[in-house]
Amino acid sequence: MSRIVVTGMGVISSIGNSVEENRSSLKNAVCGISKIDENFPSRFAGVLPFAQIHTSTENLQKQLNAYEPGVTRTSLLALHAFEEAITSSRLTAAQITSYDTALIGASTVGGICLTDQLYADANAATGGSEYLQSYDGASVNMYLQKRFGVGGIINTINTACSSSANAIMYGARLIKSGRAKRAIVGGVDCIAKFTLNGFNSLFILSDEICRPFDAGRKGLNLGEAAAFLILEREEDCTEKNILAVLSGYANSNDAYHPSSLSDDGDGPYLSMSQALHIANLTAKDISFVNAHGTATENNDEVESKAMLRVFNKPPAFASTKSNIGHTLGAAGAIEAVYSILNIMHQEVYPALNFSNPIPSTGLIPVQAYSAMPVQHVMSNSFGFAGNCSSLIFSRA
Repeated sequence: MSRIVVTGMGVISSIGNSVEENRSSLKNAVCGISKIDENFPSRFAGVLPFAQIHTSTENLQKQLNAYEPGVTRTSLLALHAFEEAITSSRLTAAQITSYDTALIGASTVGGICLTDQLYADANAATGGSEYLQSYDGASVNMYLQKRFGVGGIINTINTACSSSANAIMYGARLIKSGRAKRAIVGGVDCIAKFTLNGFNSLFILSDEICRPFDAGRKGLNLGEAAAFLILEREEDCTEKNILAVLSGYANSNDAYHPSSLSDDGDGPYLSMSQALHIANLTAKDISFVNAHGTATENNDEVESKAMLRVFNKPPAFASTKSNIGHTLGAAGAIEAVYSILNIMHQEVYPALNFSNPIPSTGLIPVQAYSAMPVQHVMSNSFGFAGNCSSLIFSRA
């Protein structure tokens, strides 16, 4: 079986509306986190920092010519990244509609970004709004399927913060097993009252811009984003530009707590170790780790301990959540794109807002943009209930 390769990518986030804009912002240490727009219908508006995409839903509709009834901001962000990905991969309409093209997307909230509208519809005595079908967890992928006529396997994954990493993994497994020839994989989430209030109830939202792996970290900042990648068999890409190889992937679960990882990082340790095994690599082969790095007390210390277990002396690492916040269902996919940029351009991007290492581990993330040899990058995504996933991308 030939290797699984990446032939296209698309991204929209708080630091850019394309892959190249995101790369430029990462190189220049741009932070997309600020106090959320006061027009956002929440008591957190103008109070807590979030990584918001400063393009209105109405402007997105206009830019994308997307006026279908019931289309939500979540679907629009997904559409934006989806179109960039298929364009960069030069997928034809015939390929997209073929039975052997899979679409595997991820989201934690989907159409429930319309939290107030959902509440009104749920309490309506009769009828309902045009958004009724948008509240389905699979609404984003169903919208993309209908708009583009995607003809193969369609699936939606929600495993919290590891969702789109698992979408990438599942797409690769479909290709490996012969159930698909190519897979469009990724994830999306937008800022919603539903998630704001949910994370606030866990007391893990920071009132400052987040500081991953810093001793004084106070919690995470939520963000909105979308990212998609095109996975194909290497043998089918002789006339395409191969961006990277998806050489390893693994998922584990430490089954420790509904919202925390085990103290010793058993889940992260297993996902990283198994990904190395599948890639037929050793820990010393990894050039850089795009860490999950949420800036919460539990995650950063546990991930640090797990990296020490896997690598003994960890390679260069950083968390790009200090640039774009925690984008939930989009996190695994957008950080996969960033990992591939590391490989394509032989460079690593700095962690922002870091001052002092965590006392128990002493690990220090990358502090400045640097050009360096990058052969293999590990990207970590760890979700609620201990659902842990690690991807390894390698230079083609």
